[in-house]
Amino acid sequence: MRLVSWNVNGIRAAQKKGFLNFMEGAGADFVGVQETKAWPDQLDEAVRDIKGFQSYWSKCARKGYSGTAAFSKAPVAEFSDGIGIEAYDSEGRFCITKINDVTIYNVYFPNGASGKVRHNFKMSFLTDFLAHLKRKIDSGEKLIVMGDYNVAPQDVDVYDPIKLAKTSGFLPEEKDWFQSFLKAGFVDTFRHFHPNRKNVYSWWNQIERARVGNRGWRIDMICVTQNLIPQLKAADIWDKVEGSDHCPVLAEIDI
Repeated sequence: MRLVSWNVNGIRAAQKKGFLNFMEGAGADFVGVQETKAWPDQLDEAVRDIKGFQSYWSKCARKGYSGTAAFSKAPVAEFSDGIGIEAYDSEGRFCITKINDVTIYNVYFPNGASGKVRHNFKMSFLTDFLAHLKRKIDSGEKLIVMGDYNVAPQDVDVYDPIKLAKTSGFLPEEKDWFQSFLKAGFVDTFRHFHPNRKNVYSWWNQIERARVGNRGWRIDMICVTQNLIPQLKAADIWDKVEGSDHCPVLAEIDI
């Protein structure tokens, strides 16, 4: 099963840049998108109901902000648009589906770059979400967490670790959280297959036209619990795909 995660930076804008063509040609069985920036009733039917997929939407209470969606070819047994914490769920950050015995969390993690308030919100989100996941792991569940993590885990995951050392998304406390996430029982699928691969990123600052010089960050990931490693077949980053300031990432897993 090919799973793809992509922060589309506005699904209506992405539609104009070839999103439907991507969906047709990607060979994906499951696609999780983040930052839809729209409610379903604002979208063309062609996007709401993509041929061959069932769609699931998690909308932000404030239109034009955040939001996630999932498109699945496989039957979905369960769907939820939150983890039971209103401050996070009201921003449409979770689109959670269950396929067979695997729960897939499609998540748009908060960006903390706008100031102290949102940084604190982000750190609370990370703490609370990890506590939620640990409870699931303790009960033996198989989990996939895909999405825009808004955290670059290691020096190799940013174009200039020295320059960016005090930048949101690469702060020590954020990287420490990601290590705690891995220690809790998760595997970064891309690094599982490509532990030393360099200069491959999933996000580039549009304002700085950073994609031109590949001045990027790897902040979009698909991570799985360790009990899914035997079913994990491949992982990659499609950094040549355009249409957003992010590019798609993928993993192939037997589900």
